[in-house]
Amino acid sequence: METADARARLLELADGRGVSLSALSRMIGKNASYLQQFIKKGSPRKLEEADRGTLARFFGVDEGELGKVKEKYRDAGGWMDVPRLTVGASAGPGSHAGAEEVFGTLRFSDRWLRSMGLRPDTLSAITVTGDSMEPTLRHGDEILVDSNWQPLREGIHVVRLDDAVLVKRLGVLGAERITLISDNPAYRPIECGLDEVIVIGRAVWKGGRI
Repeated sequence: METADARARLLELADGRGVSLSALSRMIGKNASYLQQFIKKGSPRKLEEADRGTLARFFGVDEGELGKVKEKYRDAGGWMDVPRLTVGASAGPGSHAGAEEVFGTLRFSDRWLRSMGLRPDTLSAITVTGDSMEPTLRHGDEILVDSNWQPLREGIHVVRLDDAVLVKRLGVLGAERITLISDNPAYRPIECGLDEVIVIGRAVWKGGRI
């Protein structure tokens, strides 16, 4: 199902069950405005696989009714092919959040991933752009992002703020406030409310040229 149809279907299901979008957002571990933004503003552009599955089970419908189901990874005899997405995580002023398309894969040992406590089906790889996370992350580095990031904790995350996708070190200021920190001291921290950002995932690995 295309994303626009999935948004309409989710709203139809919520209305039919008499449950609010904010309640559904909290059920999947997101901030209260998450699904409202998904339906009304198109951000995120599609539901994460884990969230889509949780919602489908709650409503008792096929997961495909809430978005196009794609193979997240491929088992290659003890190795897992994790998708590389075209969306860039900006370590700079901000990268426009365009469509996320798979353009290749990175192969990891299934045993290694699981020894790190990672599930292959919640992982994707994206390229870092900009210099705000130097020296930790450099322009052109690829990072492995785990969409199974709950509970929220400090560390490097990929977030969507307004129409920009950013990779920043996340600091928790309080129950509803966070700060997005750049490792490069030339960039000032960004303080914002949890309801102003969408956490895409936690960065768990990096790779790049020497």
